[in-house]
Amino acid sequence: MRIYFTFFLVLILLAIAFVFGSQNDQLISLNYLVARVELSMAAAVSLFTTIGFILGLLATILWRLIRKGKKSLAKNRSTEV
Repeated sequence: MRIYFTFFLVLILLAIAFVFGSQNDQLISLNYLVARVELSMAAAVSLFTTIGFILGLLATILWRLIRKGKKSLAKNRSTEV
């Protein structure tokens, strides 16, 4: 049940980002360390939403791997004693 709620929440947030981006046709200027780019607001919202989703996914995977490693380490220590 929890996975359905999470999927539904992500879908709603992506829909809100899409609506927000499609309503703004203005150009914005993004200044990087070595470059400067002019993007429409829709492209910038899509770009940053995608980057945020990927970073969140990577953080979740890393957190689960660390948690699983700690559990197996604790289990190994308890069987050694």
